[in-house]
Amino acid sequence: MSSGMKKVLIVGVVALVLFFLITQPNQSADFVHRVLGWLKDGAEAIVTFFRSLFS
Repeated sequence: MSSGMKKVLIVGVVALVLFFLITQPNQSADFVHRVLGWLKDGAEAIVTFFRSLFS
């Protein structure tokens, strides 16, 4: 993919995210909260796995 196409895609994605954040802030906050919860759960599962390996 050319660098020009990458820039166009990045600008498009940023514009779409900004539009979503501005027009639906409550749903955006809920989505971010859920994603962070999934990341936290995944990190805790990995920590639990490694603790069980070395205990």
